[in-house]
Amino acid sequence: MAVAQEAVARGQAESISAWVNEALRLKADHDRRLQALDDFLAAYEAEHGEITEEEIREATRSSRGRAVVVRGKPGARGQGRVRRGRGVA
Repeated sequence: MAVAQEAVARGQAESISAWVNEALRLKADHDRRLQALDDFLAAYEAEHGEITEEEIREATRSSRGRAVVVRGKPGARGQGRVRRGRGVA
C-alpha cells in the first residue's frame, strides 16, 4: 500500500482506491493480451507445427539485424538500452 500512498501524495492518483482500480484495470488488460497471444500461437502452431528453438533464435537474429540504434554506438554492449525498472533490459 505504500506505493499507492506515494502515488496519491505525488498527485498521480486521486485516492488509494483509484490507484488500486487502475492497477486492476491494467492487470486485466495485460491478462487479455496474454490470452490473445496464447490463442494466436496455438492456432499458428496447429496450422504450421510447433515453433522450434532454432526458429526463435533465427527470428531474434533477424530482428536484431534490422534494428535501428537510436542511442549509443552500434554494437556497444549495454548501450542504447532503456531500463524501465521492471527487470527488463
